[in-house]
Amino acid sequence: MKHGNRDGAGIERKLHNPVEDRLTPLEPLDLSRIHSVDDLVRAMAKTAFTGRQLGEAADVLEAMARDKDCFKVMTLAGAMTVAKQGLVITELIDRGIVNAIVSTGALMAHGLVEATGRSHFRYNPEVSDEELYQQGYNRVYDTLEPEANLDDVEKVMFSILAKWDPKEILCSYKLNQTVGKFLSQNAEERGILKSAYEKGVPVFVPAFTDSELGLDFALANRARETEGNPLLKFDPFLDLEHFAATLLKQKRLGIFTIGGGVPRNWSQQFGPFIELRHRQLGEDIPLKRYHYGLRICPEPVYWGGLSGSPYSEAISWGKFVPPAEGGMFGEVFVDATVGLPLIVAAVLERLDKSGSSQNRTGKTEKVRAAVRR
Repeated sequence: MKHGNRDGAGIERKLHNPVEDRLTPLEPLDLSRIHSVDDLVRAMAKTAFTGRQLGEAADVLEAMARDKDCFKVMTLAGAMTVAKQGLVITELIDRGIVNAIVSTGALMAHGLVEATGRSHFRYNPEVSDEELYQQGYNRVYDTLEPEANLDDVEKVMFSILAKWDPKEILCSYKLNQTVGKFLSQNAEERGILKSAYEKGVPVFVPAFTDSELGLDFALANRARETEGNPLLKFDPFLDLEHFAATLLKQKRLGIFTIGGGVPRNWSQQFGPFIELRHRQLGEDIPLKRYHYGLRICPEPVYWGGLSGSPYSEAISWGKFVPPAEGGMFGEVFVDATVGLPLIVAAVLERLDKSGSSQNRTGKTEKVRAAVRR
């Protein structure tokens, strides 16, 4: 047989034995053997396409959750609270599976609507967007956010900002912590910011001005100016420095990303930021990267945006530990309103069955080995 020929001819193939090659066989999805969400997700991991991605992603989240030395960052983009996924995220905080959150401001604002007892509503496609505007209903795809809800959020924000000491410079994690404290003291409903405050989980909003919360801050400052009161100051670099300092203290890092956008990029740039501080400024700090990564996002890579970029690309930027060095990653190309509850429910079942502290190290290594295969 000639090598490198260009005549298009085939070759005489030597057929391998898949058992001898140690290939992993797939298994039919047998619904008669499915008795729980975890059963379903484990079975999906032995199938193909997005089903396999989802099953393997659950293994990554389980490994992160069981790793006692791993600090877990969750990044949130899209309309997840409008889509009623807020309590799934809250459960992760309450269980100690998420240690920090980086989010869009809009997602936190709509979550604040939920946490203060307001509701979102199903959209009727027979009503035009012009009519919705006239009636005070803001549409988010197939769901409505009444403008009156956001007015109520504004009242909460104004109440909090009115008590803020103008000598203390604001940033998003400080403000979100204060909102969480307010909710803990005044709201009966569960919610992301309330649980984050009670569990000591910082919530960062890098693009703060791009949100209802940012607009409320701007309005409050305009009102202060009209009343002759000193303006409040906001410094986003306080967020960056606190986030970096927090992650530098950790032994291992994991990231759980919903969607992409600014929250994903801001969180992932931690590695390059530390490297630049070391290389350009000569700081004696460890060059840390994320050991675990799990993302749920349907955007394909060929659009060229960060939302669709794979973890393999981020390895080249010094953001993630390569699999050959122990990195463990899962990527699921599916709507997060489908993928998130399935993955989280399956992992919570596993943790509940085995106990929160039983054999964590050994189980994590087994899960890592299974995903690598």
